[in-house]
Amino acid sequence: MKMTVKYQLFKAIVVAGTLVLTPAVYANSDQHKGIDIIVNINDANAEQLDNLLVGIGPDKAENIIQYRTKYGKFVSVDDLAKVKGIGASTVDKNRNRIKL
Repeated sequence: MKMTVKYQLFKAIVVAGTLVLTPAVYANSDQHKGIDIIVNINDANAEQLDNLLVGIGPDKAENIIQYRTKYGKFVSVDDLAKVKGIGASTVDKNRNRIKL
């Protein structure tokens, strides 16, 4: 059976997409217990914040960057709750992942 070029391209895109998205899917899960995920919230970019912190999506990650730009570096982990859309429970879920 001969595959068409379009089918081969489609198949390659699906495989590449799976490989790219797989790490992001597991970053916010407990699949890798024993591996410490540490994020410096004063230096991380929006993509890192989104992928590595629990309950932080692209919008909240962007809010963190904007807050940091406006008010300066976070002094304590609890300061993260001052960011729009982030509450104390989200901070608590990430407390062991956050570094300053």
